[in-house]
Amino acid sequence: MAINRSSIAKELLPGLNAVFGMEYGEVSDEHAPLFETENSDRAFEEEVLFTGFGTAPVKGEGSAVSYDDAQESYTARYTHETVALAFAVTEEAMEDNLYDTFAKLRARGLARAMANTKQVKAADVFNNGFSTSYLGGDGAALFSASHPTIGDGDQSNLLTGDLAEASLESALISISKAKDDRGILIGLQAKSLHIPSDLAFTADQILNSTMSTTIGVNTTDASIGATNTNKINAIRSQGLVPGGFFVNRRFTDTDAWFIKTDCPNGAKMFVRAPLQTKMEPDFDTGNLRFKARERYSFGWSDWRSFYGSAGA
Repeated sequence: MAINRSSIAKELLPGLNAVFGMEYGEVSDEHAPLFETENSDRAFEEEVLFTGFGTAPVKGEGSAVSYDDAQESYTARYTHETVALAFAVTEEAMEDNLYDTFAKLRARGLARAMANTKQVKAADVFNNGFSTSYLGGDGAALFSASHPTIGDGDQSNLLTGDLAEASLESALISISKAKDDRGILIGLQAKSLHIPSDLAFTADQILNSTMSTTIGVNTTDASIGATNTNKINAIRSQGLVPGGFFVNRRFTDTDAWFIKTDCPNGAKMFVRAPLQTKMEPDFDTGNLRFKARERYSFGWSDWRSFYGSAGA
């Protein structure tokens, strides 16, 4: 249905000072710190995990060498979605609008709507990351204690507890012990912390305080039986989260938190067709039509790229 003159009655009369509602700031590109972005030229993209070899055994004197099989494991598929939105304006509404703001304001609203959809879809990878209704290529949720492997049983990137200095330290220790599918250590390290708005102050205190948040100056540390202890913030001192923290205002769980690691081929966005806008008149009605369209997909390949906790 086209926007007609009855929908914009105030914009047809003298004396209108402002049309507001489209001047708000934007919260866009929050997906950028979370996802690697790549281009695509097909309907979907697939990425397959290659497991490599296990630890080499000792070869006895005169005995035969052992053989191992390197093989493909699970496949992650990214199926592109088409996102589009349009609006139409009657010929008369365009003619009678006195303020020459109609098309510009509505086009701006169209762009805001498209940008918001992209950010919501990106955040939903993490909002649904603990749900068994949204499984990855390995048949497990993004954050799971039972990611199957070829030669090392089930592995976990599921953290527990609310965001705090102690729980973050435990998470960093778990990340440092990460292994590949054959049980070989991979030297994984944390890069950045990703949180909802509700945890911004907590994250700032944990990562940027010079002193530990669990015990400050001139207090008693019962664990070492000392008083007047200046206990440093070890996370900050060792630079264990070098990228700092990022707030994503579209994370829906107010106490969930996520750590991005330096694991390659993790969370990805594939762009099949970038944002395009079109404007054209309809010959029969005279309506002017505006459309925005793009194609992309969000997902993840290697679950080791993120560790996450749903909070307490």
